[in-house]
Amino acid sequence: MYAFIAFLPILLTIVLMVAFNWPAKRALPLSWLVSAVIALTVWQMDFQHVMGYSVFGLGKALDVLIIIFGAILILNTLQQSGAMATINNGFMGISKDRRVQAVIVGWMFGAFIEGAAGFGTPAALAGPLLVGLGFPPLAAAMVALIYNSTPVSFGAVGTPVNGAMSTLAGNLSNAGLDAAGVESFKLVLTKWVSLPHAIAGVFIPLLGLCLLTKFFGEEKSIKPGLAAAPFAIFAGLAFTIPYVITAWTLGPEFPSLVGSLIGLVIVILAAKNNFLTPKDVWDFPSKDKWESDWQSTSPTGGVGEAKMSLFKAWTPYILIALILVVTRIDAIGLKGLLSAQTITVPNILGIEGLNYSLQYLYLPGTVPFILVALITHVIHGMNGEQIRTAWTNTFKQITGAAIALFAGVAMVQLMLNSHVNAGGLDSMMTAMAKAAAAIAGNSFPFFAPFIGVLGAFMSGSNTVSNILFASFQFETAAILNMPEVLIVALQVIGGATGNMICVNNVVAACATVGAIGVEGKLIRRNFIPCCIYTIIVAIIIAALIYSGFNPFPFTSV
Repeated sequence: MYAFIAFLPILLTIVLMVAFNWPAKRALPLSWLVSAVIALTVWQMDFQHVMGYSVFGLGKALDVLIIIFGAILILNTLQQSGAMATINNGFMGISKDRRVQAVIVGWMFGAFIEGAAGFGTPAALAGPLLVGLGFPPLAAAMVALIYNSTPVSFGAVGTPVNGAMSTLAGNLSNAGLDAAGVESFKLVLTKWVSLPHAIAGVFIPLLGLCLLTKFFGEEKSIKPGLAAAPFAIFAGLAFTIPYVITAWTLGPEFPSLVGSLIGLVIVILAAKNNFLTPKDVWDFPSKDKWESDWQSTSPTGGVGEAKMSLFKAWTPYILIALILVVTRIDAIGLKGLLSAQTITVPNILGIEGLNYSLQYLYLPGTVPFILVALITHVIHGMNGEQIRTAWTNTFKQITGAAIALFAGVAMVQLMLNSHVNAGGLDSMMTAMAKAAAAIAGNSFPFFAPFIGVLGAFMSGSNTVSNILFASFQFETAAILNMPEVLIVALQVIGGATGNMICVNNVVAACATVGAIGVEGKLIRRNFIPCCIYTIIVAIIIAALIYSGFNPFPFTSV
């Protein structure tokens, strides 16, 4: 009974967002209110602690929000300066084969945009570019969403992983970890998110091509997709190998960014030199044979005119990568200097030991994102109107995300810390975890990633999915005596694969390519690769768990 009551705020979120199509910025504040009422009445928490843990959640959400703001600001700045149009036009003359174009733009360039900006921007950018190259709008939206999966867990310089860590702090503290131990857990989590992602990700370019040729080819067959298998798998490896190496050596900020930068260069050179590319050029049927729902139902903006050199257009991204590297390596010394700059709020609402610290210079949202945006204003010669538009649009875009994040993280922190009560009850999170453990038992590794998919589907974000469910996954793993870090890894990966079908991303992708009204068809089709991907990673992690492998045993900490 207590587990069901504890689940009510999350159930309400699911019902409002999935059944009634409420946006997260409306659903999550109401869900927080329900969790607060439950905490005050059923869990018998006092008002001071209910509000204290909620305010602490607001602070943890601010960390994530600053990163989101900086990532979107960079993107808006490049769009206003004309750099994005130059970057897009640079892809035009590489290959006439639609399969090669899909891999370069949807997989490689999309991965780069995910690594740098995240939050739905890859499909929104790659989709119109593919339409500009001659793709049917529905096809462009489909492949852009499918390919926006493997890079997502490390999108916007690691924000989804950091989002999970923001809610796991209490769990890890209760397990006896100090700040260094929490950092070690994050690095181990990064490793075991990257490896299953990479194994499945090698084949995602090929899977996307097979669906492209099946649904949009004149032959209605996967055979033309399979004919491009050597190039597609090569492109998969070109991204995933540096992706894994980076994750295992540098942490969660870099895998998608570095993997895509290296992979993009390799794959473009391969395509230009016809290395492993298909012998026959494949194209869509002529436009007079396109089905009605392939077409645009509204005008799209196109890719725009190139007004600067490619090097100048790419300079802000190059600066971001360089600054991230030099500020994340201990030996250089900048990491310690930046992370030491904090704003601390001690004993929130008078609760002893409930402290919040903001590392305002170490967050990627400020250094490098906002810093590079300011530099870009100068090096791209932007005028006052362009600068004002970039900043204004960013503030407008961030408003909805801010409300959703503040409410979602506040709700999770309240549920996580609800063990501080007069009724002698476990926390709401523990109550739910015990129920899930009893129901799923040893098969839980096969349920865990689909919880992540559900979170992304209803919230539109890997980050929000992790914020909602990472603590729940951790506690369920602990009850089942399974490696917590591997179960949380399944949550993070599931949240990424859910991006293929999440309502927010599908609606945004369809809107940017002008394919309005086909969102349901797109979700049904993308559910196929989403399930395949999720089952593959579940099998990989389950095999490790059942063999007794635990990369982060708390008993040895």
